[in-house]
Amino acid sequence: MSMKTILKSAALALAVAAGAPALAQGTPINAPAFDALVAQGPVADAATVASSTWASKIRQAGTLRLGGTQTSNLFSLLNEKDGRLRGFDAGVAQLLARYILGPGAQVQFTQVTSSTREQVLINNQVDLVLATYSITPARAEKVAFAGPYFTSQAGVLVKANNNAIRSHNDLAGKKVATQAGSTGPAILAQHAPKAVVQEFQTHQEALDALRQRRVDAYVTDHTLLLNALSLGTGDAKLAGAPFGAQDLYGIGLAKGSDGVAFVNAFLKKIQADGTWARLWTIAIGQRTGSTAVPTPPAIP
Repeated sequence: MSMKTILKSAALALAVAAGAPALAQGTPINAPAFDALVAQGPVADAATVASSTWASKIRQAGTLRLGGTQTSNLFSLLNEKDGRLRGFDAGVAQLLARYILGPGAQVQFTQVTSSTREQVLINNQVDLVLATYSITPARAEKVAFAGPYFTSQAGVLVKANNNAIRSHNDLAGKKVATQAGSTGPAILAQHAPKAVVQEFQTHQEALDALRQRRVDAYVTDHTLLLNALSLGTGDAKLAGAPFGAQDLYGIGLAKGSDGVAFVNAFLKKIQADGTWARLWTIAIGQRTGSTAVPTPPAIP
């Protein structure tokens, strides 16, 4: 990431005063704990896998083809030293791979962006997309969704010395970055219709625009902004509390896939046995100073 300095005490104090958790200052994930959790994940029996054409094809191929990201500190970050992806999304994907393929499960990774997630599924380039992928009616017309497995709302990120923007209510007339292909543009149209919206292709490009003062604020999923702050982005802070409707993160599959029922059963299993809560604590809670494990979202 481009903004690497340690969180300034003033920004941290403002965040705490606003009711936000005390944010960890570039705290790396506990890799041994993460790896051990994945290695202890459940494994489906042969009959369970055989009940799903989608899962059976993956077991026959011997590899789970994952569409994801590798630059999200809390959700899916590549460790260049050992070549491993770690984070909440990465953990769910690796646990699912183990559930289908057993110990030593192989994952073939394809990088996706907000604008390419549907296409890689439509083109059968991946078996699933797991990348903080919000479930929306428009997307559900093109792909199928398992889950949700996580919930979020929108948030506002500003420079640490910006006291003019205290919440989304202060964005009128301001230059506001968001990601093309994400839910950001619709959220801004509803909650800050007078903002001057600038769309960027990636999360990093939007962060860079804020760092370089080409925009006044960046609006996207609150959890992604926590992710940026968890890296030690010392010249930025959250402005106000999360807002807007609950964002439901789903696991994207090809339209018509019978994998939805299979993945939903897997998600219910890791919620019930405590794996979901332990993964949240390792990937997010310990990194952002949050001690209260959220209740997992209900799965249809």
